[in-house]
Amino acid sequence: MSRDQAPRTRKRRSVRYRLLAIALVPMLVILPLLLGISLYRWNARFDAMAISKVNDDLTIAHQYMARILENTDSRLASVSESARFQNLLQQNGYPNAAFTSLLKEIAQARQFDFLYIVDDNGRILASAYATASSSVRSSWPIIRSALEGHSKTAVDVFEAEELGAFSPDLAARARIEIVPTLGSTAATPSQESRGLVLHSATALTLPDGRRAALVGGTLLNQNLAFVDTINDLIYHEAGLPEGSQGTATLFLGDIRISTNVRLFEGQRAIGTRVSEVVRNAVLDQGRTWRDSAFVVSDWFISAYEPIIDSYGRRVGMLYVGFLQKPFTQAKYETLLTLAGAFLLAVAATVPLFLIWATNIFRPLERMTGAISRVEAGDLSARTGHVKTKDEIGEVAFHLDHLFDLLQQRDAQLRHWNDELNRRVEERAHQLHQATMQLENTTKQLVMSEKLAAIGEISAGIAHEINNPIAVMQGNLEVIRELMGAEAEKAKVEFRLIDQQMARISEIITKLLQFAKPQEYAGYTEHYAVAAIVSDTLPLVQHLIRKTTITLEREDRASRLIAMNRTELQQVLVNLLVNAIHAMPHGGRLLLRNHDSDMDGWAGVAIEVADTGAGISAEVIERVFDPFFTTKTREGTGLGLSISQMLVTRQGGRISVSSEPGRGTTFLVWLPEAR
Repeated sequence: MSRDQAPRTRKRRSVRYRLLAIALVPMLVILPLLLGISLYRWNARFDAMAISKVNDDLTIAHQYMARILENTDSRLASVSESARFQNLLQQNGYPNAAFTSLLKEIAQARQFDFLYIVDDNGRILASAYATASSSVRSSWPIIRSALEGHSKTAVDVFEAEELGAFSPDLAARARIEIVPTLGSTAATPSQESRGLVLHSATALTLPDGRRAALVGGTLLNQNLAFVDTINDLIYHEAGLPEGSQGTATLFLGDIRISTNVRLFEGQRAIGTRVSEVVRNAVLDQGRTWRDSAFVVSDWFISAYEPIIDSYGRRVGMLYVGFLQKPFTQAKYETLLTLAGAFLLAVAATVPLFLIWATNIFRPLERMTGAISRVEAGDLSARTGHVKTKDEIGEVAFHLDHLFDLLQQRDAQLRHWNDELNRRVEERAHQLHQATMQLENTTKQLVMSEKLAAIGEISAGIAHEINNPIAVMQGNLEVIRELMGAEAEKAKVEFRLIDQQMARISEIITKLLQFAKPQEYAGYTEHYAVAAIVSDTLPLVQHLIRKTTITLEREDRASRLIAMNRTELQQVLVNLLVNAIHAMPHGGRLLLRNHDSDMDGWAGVAIEVADTGAGISAEVIERVFDPFFTTKTREGTGLGLSISQMLVTRQGGRISVSSEPGRGTTFLVWLPEAR
């Protein structure tokens, strides 16, 4: 045997001896493992049984509530179909003392807090109790369903005003002071005035053949009999171990409105709030909560499910649960008993195990800790020097060497990653800039091509139409001269022909003005905006008189402008006519001007605002495009395009802002005359 082989043999023998020692003490490994697995499974099974029980309890409570809804529906339907009810309804009419007395008798027998008959206009025709209002909201889904001939029952939330319309006492019963509760969402209001109502409606046919609904409701706020019945049904005397107690609760939102959970001895926890965790799971996400939860002042095995109203909204919660403390104590006692037995069984073997195992497990723990820190991202973690010269020491040495290599590779990868990210960002930025330039260039080319094509078409159309018009006008004069005095008999027809040819000439002029604006630039002078506004308003006054539009005018501009009067008048007439057309049923038309600076230049702003239907975002993007119009029967689509051309030619700007349903505002800005 060589010198190198001897130490290796001793190293292997050392590990074998230690492994043999561990094998001779199986209680320290196998028994704790089996015991731990058994306790874990037992604890999980114990918790699962508790959750299963509370889930069964919630199922019973849900079925009870569903049965209450079903019974309320059937009972109300049976009342409406009873012979006495129908006789009083059909023979004696309504309302009268006998019919009102019958409704009151039914309401008291069925424990309804309100019972009334309503028609499809929301008018109360008869009521068991005197109401503060003669009408109610008839848009409830259950009422609409009953008016369509289908009975329906649901749980709905009534506002304080709606409860007060039935009775101030009912609104007072619903009012609950909110109690700040540990772990709940911060409470902004200090009082809950809404009411959770068991709401039912059934169809009726009135003597005159109209549809109506018989509507009844029971307020669940502070309705202790309801939750106590659920609690007695689920948690009877022998239903829970000694020391535990069952509870049931109705929530409006996250507020307890009816509960047998105690806040103090003899005082129920009405007005307290559910924990924020449960609220988010049940009300926000619509899930059923089955788990341990902190309820007011203690932990309970709890189950919550959302309460859905007739609109399909989550408006509250149904809760059942029982005190967790007795179960936890029993579980802890069992665990302590088993732990004590185990400690007594292994007490004699622990010192021996510590002596033999220390040299094995201490380096292993250090290696495990180093691996955990490396996995967590600390690549500088190392096992360090191990005193033992056995296989574990060699593994620790090689492990640290692997960590060194890993740290080096990680540093290289991070450097390469940073460099790659930098290059990708540079390429992405360059690509974005190129894309933006391409989009802008494309838009400019498309607009240039479109305007050039429109210009050529407009000039060609104007040229082709002007010649026939000139011939027709000349021949019309010849006809008049040839007819002499006889021409007076057809003067109306001649006048109409002249008007239509003038209209054609005006349209052609607009086309030419749009196609070749430089040839129509007129004479400019310095003047105040208010003067041109005064000259423009008479041109549209006949359109305003045909409607119920109110014209408001504000002249606050003190600066002068230099735009051609006729061109500015054409712009204002176009904007005013569009505003009038936007308000066919009347409204308010505001025309105002004031001094305004834009991009450092002094100027004057002219606003034309209406209260019409407004313009959508898609239409605003195209509103200044040539030949684009939303008027199906009139308009050429050139008005705003020409207006924009005339304004921008003077160095000004025209813009539009609109909100659908609230109106539109056009802003014309022109530079100050110099």
